[in-house]
Amino acid sequence: MEIGIGLPGIASEADPRTFLEWARRAEARGFSSLGLVDRIVFPNYEPLVAFAAVAAVTNRIRLTTSILISPYRLNTALLAKQIATLDRMSGGRTVIGLGIGARTDDYTASGIEPRRRARRLEEQIGELRRLWAGEPRGYAGRVGPTPTRRSGPELLIAGHVPAALRRAGQIGDGWMMGGGKPEQFQEMAAQVRTAWAQHRRAGVPRTASLAFFSLGPQAREQAESFLGRYYDFPADAGDQALIDAAGARSLAEVMVGNTAMTPDAVKVLVDAWATVDCDELILLPCSGDPEQVDLLADSLGERLPESS
Repeated sequence: MEIGIGLPGIASEADPRTFLEWARRAEARGFSSLGLVDRIVFPNYEPLVAFAAVAAVTNRIRLTTSILISPYRLNTALLAKQIATLDRMSGGRTVIGLGIGARTDDYTASGIEPRRRARRLEEQIGELRRLWAGEPRGYAGRVGPTPTRRSGPELLIAGHVPAALRRAGQIGDGWMMGGGKPEQFQEMAAQVRTAWAQHRRAGVPRTASLAFFSLGPQAREQAESFLGRYYDFPADAGDQALIDAAGARSLAEVMVGNTAMTPDAVKVLVDAWATVDCDELILLPCSGDPEQVDLLADSLGERLPESS
């Protein structure tokens, strides 16, 4: 199992120099990917723009949107061009996690009705692939630039509901779980693989998941502060079931309880994920301090490849 690390795009309004230093350190310490979360109504950096800056200061590490919320990006031709540009600028290191998002305020702020967002996502995936394959759209021909592979960057479809799992197996290159426990991942990944086989697709779907970490003397305070802000939205039925099952008062409290806050907890978390056929685990930070990169890498030890 590969281990990636999130950029501090949602944990803080990171100074650009700090943000890029985080990326450099993550690559030097051997992490497989840099993850970046997408929101509109939150003080985070926009993923595709931020990754363009990151691509300029790194050489090996993958750039993974975890996830990009595409349905409120209505101009799919422009989105295809932006992603293809990042893909070329990064030398083919771009991986696009796609989803519909859980917060309706992002859609409201965009002036977009969220009710058709799942269908819109499916339509966009088809259009993205056609555009990347070179479908002509005007006198000059295709929407360029040409991505590094004909089908475009790898698309990992996110979501927990049965329809999202079927969608990942049918039209994605794989699936990304946005949060949850290893046993839940194992059950859902099996549904993705079943859908993949039912559609007679070659190979196997790639799988990835996200989890939070917070290390150092202020680990709990960092986790409670950040996760309390990030998960401050009304719970839907699925979230409420998760809250009730954990005996918690809020989704933020559930997520704090699932956050690795010591080196030993990091090892236990990673060991648990390594047993459920997860191809990559991306650990998201609760602090924007670049020292978190080294603290996490030191906790993982030999699980990371040697520094480059």
